[in-house]
Amino acid sequence: MNVAVLVVILTVVEGELRVLLIHRSAEPAMGSWALPGGFPQARETLADAAARKLVEETGVSDVYLEQLFTFDGLDDGTQGSVAVSYFALVDTRRVRLRDEPAWEPRWHPVQALPPLAFNNERVMDYAVERLRNKLQYTNVAYSLMAQSFTLSELQAVYESIFGRRFDKRNFRRRMLSQGILKPTGKTMARGAGRPAELYEFTSRAPMVL
Repeated sequence: MNVAVLVVILTVVEGELRVLLIHRSAEPAMGSWALPGGFPQARETLADAAARKLVEETGVSDVYLEQLFTFDGLDDGTQGSVAVSYFALVDTRRVRLRDEPAWEPRWHPVQALPPLAFNNERVMDYAVERLRNKLQYTNVAYSLMAQSFTLSELQAVYESIFGRRFDKRNFRRRMLSQGILKPTGKTMARGAGRPAELYEFTSRAPMVL
């Protein structure tokens, strides 16, 4: 039985939750969009293979990466393969997509995906649900944010992921009560209003609240 890895690489761009897809240039499913993935190399663990794929596709490594789920039947049972999926959160300001014309790596809005090869829609649905759940009790949003940010910027990221608006005061109260943010002592001016206070995560490593 073949065991492959799939990596769901998520980001937020222009108010949209987006995923990195590649354009398959060979069979099977040539010409279709799919999640990045492949088979582990000799003496490589599944986790190491996922981390390698993340670096190959984005050029970054020090971001949130977690095993998601093990799927079978993504190839409709024709090859008897198993795919161990992972998901990663990246800030596109740090990303350098793989320069490979045949691969055509591209960010796609999660809410408007093209038809995907190998039933990758199943993996995407699971990944988005897991991310939303993780944001309820962890600090994983750090991987989507700049080093410092306003609470409005953080709220916009959460709203992009959940697909709905949050009350500003309730969001602010909840985030500050969790102990995962701290003020930097600096502000950022935008427009004619009062400068907004800048915050940063107390840790840029996974924390459970």
